[in-house]
Amino acid sequence: CITRHIEEVGKNFHHHAAPDAVSGVKTLLNRGDSLAQFLNSVHVWNTDEGHHVTPDNSWGKSTLLMPNAYGVAFTASPLRADRKPLGRINGGVFDYMVNGPSMRELINMEYLSDYRLFAPTMSIDRSEIPVSEATGDLNQTALRKAAHKSQIVGDMVENYLKFAPGKRGIAFVVDIEQAKDVAERFNASGVKTMAVSSKTPDNIRQDAIRRFARGDLDVLVNVDLFGEGFDVPAVEVVMMGRPTESFGLYLQQFGRALRMFEGKLFGIIIDHVGNWKRHGLPDAKRVWSLEQDLRGTPRGKRDEDVMPLRRCSECFSAYEAITNTCPYCGHVEQPESRSGPEFVDGDLIEIDPDILAQMRGEVDAVRNGQASIPLSISDPKIIGAINKNFRNRQSAQAELRDVINMWAGIQTQVYDRTESNAYRLFYHTYGMDVLTAQAMKTPEMMKLTEEIRKAF
Repeated sequence: CITRHIEEVGKNFHHHAAPDAVSGVKTLLNRGDSLAQFLNSVHVWNTDEGHHVTPDNSWGKSTLLMPNAYGVAFTASPLRADRKPLGRINGGVFDYMVNGPSMRELINMEYLSDYRLFAPTMSIDRSEIPVSEATGDLNQTALRKAAHKSQIVGDMVENYLKFAPGKRGIAFVVDIEQAKDVAERFNASGVKTMAVSSKTPDNIRQDAIRRFARGDLDVLVNVDLFGEGFDVPAVEVVMMGRPTESFGLYLQQFGRALRMFEGKLFGIIIDHVGNWKRHGLPDAKRVWSLEQDLRGTPRGKRDEDVMPLRRCSECFSAYEAITNTCPYCGHVEQPESRSGPEFVDGDLIEIDPDILAQMRGEVDAVRNGQASIPLSISDPKIIGAINKNFRNRQSAQAELRDVINMWAGIQTQVYDRTESNAYRLFYHTYGMDVLTAQAMKTPEMMKLTEEIRKAF
């Protein structure tokens, strides 16, 4: 650290009598006994990457060495791939969470750069890779096997030259052997590249980072080395060659391309492995809380609260599925079928007219119809109950229709969305199109009505 201080700013900031100390987790655990007097005097501990802290791991055990201290942890991704809770009430460590500005807010305030996300055809088949019960991420052995069967090495070089030639980038791959192969292919293509890993001697690794920051290297290829704690603003491109079930890891890798520096217009993400499809945009609105028992998305499933993305078949840009028009090149994606809402993302304008008429007929059957009473029923009480239930359903539908109209008015008038985009947004937000919603059973319509109201 002293050497780095002198190299970067010409001054050593270490002082033996400083009131603060900096230590690695392993160092604390190894020296806990000899440092006991000092650790008992600590009033506050701080840690970065706070999502690592659980009671039973090294991070959590290191905090127990300071029994008289309060703790404050910071993280950009407050969830774990193994879904272990972070809140003390559910078996974690922390009592309170304070949410700072979101990634999108930081981008808008120009503390982070904006980005372009390119999603070429996936190089690795994720369907063959099981999820580890222990880690919550993809099984490492199966992942390496799938990666070495793939064309990822050539694809990474080809797409870098296509989407980001001449820009400084970091490539994430699955293992050291593949890192060497990718670096060799880059160098053979005239792109100055070096592969680094945890096995690379520290002095060589630090020298590679310095050369990269100066522009003497174009690309650094690494294996899970630069996901956290790596801050070189010169990074313009991130190439994802390692699929992951962990949103935290995805977010950390994505963020390497978002550091600002003079002349940088936006970061470029080239995702070869479908992480974009699994996790959505990293700056999408998410709700973070310590009150949830199991953190993160259920294994193998997309976070349903986050808008899904589509990929432009012309320029390979990824964008939110509320539109079928690529915001980058203007290409309009044509649906494979118009026979149902699921084929057009709930966009009623694009549904086949006969199907649409049928759906509207189902809604009108509730809106304008009467209860259907079997001829075998003659008891006035039963007939009265059936009629009452039907009127309740009509009332629930009318209330739902009104709240949908209010929601749609906000989308079109306040947010200036087209009717088509509003339909799509509703579909991806609530999991159904607006007509199917109005044909549901009474309790389901009432529940959806309250859910939509909460959005106002």
